[in-house]
Amino acid sequence: MKAVQLFFYCLMLVFFSSCAQKNTKKFITVKNSIDVPRSFETIELTKQFLKVDSLNNIGIKEVNSDKLAITQLVDLDDDGIMDQLLFQPEVAPNSEATYEIITISENEKPATNTWCYSRFVPERTDDYTWENDKVAFRVYGPTAQKMIEENIPGGTLSSGVDAWLKKVSYPIINKWYKKTVVDKTGSYHEDTGEGLDNFHVGASRGVGGIAIKKDSFYYVSKNYTNWKTITIGPIRTSFYLNYADWDADGTNIKDSKIISLDYGSNLSKFEITLEGSNTISAGLALHEKDGEVTGSKIHNWVSYWQPHANSKLGTAIVAPKKYFIDFETYNTEKTDLSNAFSHLNVIDNKVIYYAGFGWEESGQFSTKDEWEKYLNQFSEKIEHPLIVSLKI
Repeated sequence: MKAVQLFFYCLMLVFFSSCAQKNTKKFITVKNSIDVPRSFETIELTKQFLKVDSLNNIGIKEVNSDKLAITQLVDLDDDGIMDQLLFQPEVAPNSEATYEIITISENEKPATNTWCYSRFVPERTDDYTWENDKVAFRVYGPTAQKMIEENIPGGTLSSGVDAWLKKVSYPIINKWYKKTVVDKTGSYHEDTGEGLDNFHVGASRGVGGIAIKKDSFYYVSKNYTNWKTITIGPIRTSFYLNYADWDADGTNIKDSKIISLDYGSNLSKFEITLEGSNTISAGLALHEKDGEVTGSKIHNWVSYWQPHANSKLGTAIVAPKKYFIDFETYNTEKTDLSNAFSHLNVIDNKVIYYAGFGWEESGQFSTKDEWEKYLNQFSEKIEHPLIVSLKI
């Protein structure tokens, strides 16, 4: 009899223990350690961190408001398994926010729009373009390079980064290419209320293209050779670019990069993988040289605030402290080769920096001081990332 009672007692312990585990709630806290409100910063959660088998049906609910956060799943290695769950918390200065990790169905997920978008554009040679709700950019591929090398009209030879000056929050890439290249009903070089492409790149670095300095000369690569889209969605777009080996005064350089742009940010993140040099320089086109180059060795940025058509435009590069060395204004009489440069360390064949712009007509920044305040705060957030912890 005692043996039977003991058996049922053990069975009940297992049952209640199992129920307790199933009903265990999980929370994450997001701590902001600085005196600046935090928003439009992306948290990357993994299965390992959340201690779950899959991210597919995970929801993130803000405890105080009981509201589900918008999330985005990312498959980094294209194996069909989601590697990251992205979301953007809002955290007041010197405080923390708490979120509950819950299981939800596909129908329960908040409705979203694809604000962060990128794609290869075969209808205009082989641009690769990307955008979010604030800014848009493009780079140029091998077909555009070949056209220049074979004297075919319409090509582009540049590893600089072009800026598309949009002033609406909705996506414009497909619309602008369609009217300009496909339907030929208009041109993205003309502003019809959404913005326009009137930013000249040429051989310059545009907004964040890289170079390697040897003595007093800057060496650059040609156009990208291969591309791969990693993700698009409400929070982030990211993609991979590869470049053919290039020469920097007798040194062979290998270069590839992952570029990402998050919702709400004016700056794209550049994650460079590079062999052949311990330093690189990321540049900003100086155009007519009628603007002002400024920089901060405290906040690790260089900026160029310039007259632009009938408006003003600020471009900038911000780097994490461990990569930032210094900044320089490089002037030359050679066409398009004058740039403001941020000199950066290459650590274990890697370097990270952020590059982007703020356009006065977008309504985001009306003065140089406003633009530089944004850069200072952006840098402060890089150096003091949000601290995420799991509580069970």
